Amino acid sequence: MVILLAEDDLVVRTTLAAILSAQGHEVTEAEDGSQAWGAWQLSAPRVVVADWQMPEMDGLELCRMIRAAPGRPYTYFILQTVRHGRESYLEAMDAGVDDFITKPAEAHELIARLRVADRILGLREELVALEGLLSVCSYCKRMRNADGAWSSLERYIEQHSNAEFSHGVCPECYEKHLKPQMGT
Repeated sequence: MVILLAEDDLVVRTTLAAILSAQGHEVTEAEDGSQAWGAWQLSAPRVVVADWQMPEMDGLELCRMIRAAPGRPYTYFILQTVRHGRESYLEAMDAGVDDFITKPAEAHELIARLRVADRILGLREELVALEGLLSVCSYCKRMRNADGAWSSLERYIEQHSNAEFSHGVCPECYEKHLKPQMGT
């Protein structure tokens, strides 16, 4: 798994990077939130492990920016923190954090949380694939929408994209359907 590690403390960052690498993960290191934001934009890691308190940009702001970025695959966000209490927890959850790990992070706990991240990311991928399935009537080729109503393929595509249709007749259909009707 590709993991972005954002930690301003060199000793902690080096230790965590060694733990992650030993587990077979590809680790990109950043020493602050701004550097992590640039690295995230370039590499699209599946998981970010970030310290809450960092110079330039803290972990919460990094998470908010990642969540606000359109058109990118979901990134699982683990926040490292020494903070405690309900207010801190709620603030982080509102920012889009998926999980927490208390500093200093213990190797076995970090590894377990990454297994959870991998499982959740796998489930998200399955969900996205299922959302991509379209229900089409095998006889009339109409599409079923989210409300269960059936509409023409053209109408469905127009409602779910910027496409517009202009109709014509292909040569095969002209020969098979129109030409016999015209008696020529």
